[in-house]
Amino acid sequence: MKIVIAPDSFKESLSAMDVANEIERGFKSALPDAEYIKVPVADGGEGTVQSMVDATKGTIIELDVIGPLGNRVQAHYGILGDEFQSDKKTAIIEMAAASGLHHVSVEKRDPRITTSYGTGQLICDALNRGITRILIGLGGSATNDGGAGMAQALGIHLLDKSGKALSVGGLALNQLHSIEMQDRHPLIEQCEFIVACDVDNPLCGDKGASAIFGPQKGATPEMVADLDAALSQYADIIASTAVNKQLNHDTIDDKRNTPGAGAAGGMGLGVMAFLSASLRPGIDIVMETVKLDDKVKGADLVITGEGRLDSQTLHGKTPMGVARVANSQNIPVIAIAGCVSDDANILLEHGIDALFSITPRALPLDEVLANAKHNLLTTSQNIAALYAMKVKK
Repeated sequence: MKIVIAPDSFKESLSAMDVANEIERGFKSALPDAEYIKVPVADGGEGTVQSMVDATKGTIIELDVIGPLGNRVQAHYGILGDEFQSDKKTAIIEMAAASGLHHVSVEKRDPRITTSYGTGQLICDALNRGITRILIGLGGSATNDGGAGMAQALGIHLLDKSGKALSVGGLALNQLHSIEMQDRHPLIEQCEFIVACDVDNPLCGDKGASAIFGPQKGATPEMVADLDAALSQYADIIASTAVNKQLNHDTIDDKRNTPGAGAAGGMGLGVMAFLSASLRPGIDIVMETVKLDDKVKGADLVITGEGRLDSQTLHGKTPMGVARVANSQNIPVIAIAGCVSDDANILLEHGIDALFSITPRALPLDEVLANAKHNLLTTSQNIAALYAMKVKK
């Protein structure tokens, strides 16, 4: 018997590998002779780097970089294990690691001045190590600078009307007059950039980066209007004929309305414009990278899970990505979660065969998080015992 365990993390309590280990322990209590394949996964959001490094036996690189407010912060990215490199050496970067909202205390949040420079430093370090394929997860950013800080860290000059370098931050983009590419990191063109993006917001307007994501980063309504105008100016300059020629584009290419351009404070536009990146659903990138399709071949059961199962799980979350792969091979899927919401049963109509919550009774959140490992183990033991009864028949 072959059982594949491919969960996401349980946020604030267990990493994806921790979850996989406890499920394996639980199932071995009833099915000790089964073959277990553990594949910790994620959907491109928080925890993706650790999950993919664990899944591929890769390496974490720690760096001291410029944080959102210009101070030094500790950040990291991952390099996948050799087995998963194929013809390209691959790194995985979470934007939030260097430019995340968690680096800025609530009282200091101001997207007019925060910068994505540190994310550019992570990319630069990966390029300098010979990486030729970089996966970037957007989300959780403290910035609204359209990836301008990232571009500056990679040697791209953003200049005002007098030819002086712009200061960092989203509001400074309203002074942008020209972009010079001649000092752009020379290895960018030799690298493939694939970006995990699970939102379809354009850069500007009522559904744009400033209006939708700005308030959670500290923007007032007045700030939102100013930042939106600044991003519009930024897009105008990027789309100019001169800039596109420097980027080797044949025609003016205005990407401001491309779905996802407004992701992570406009970083979606920045990675498309300056890295020629493609935007894709995070779960698709992760499933392909860890080769889940190959690993579930011949399996009798696939087990997945995440911290909370609800109707939103349908929209690009890890359990649905895992279920899609398993369903393509007619393999049953069980999902285990910290909690299962009232509307989660809709998942039973979309490829998951059974749902289980590990929370035994109503408890304060701190107790639920503290006891997650124990509760996951005992729940897995019970599910395994039930499954073993079916197998023995």
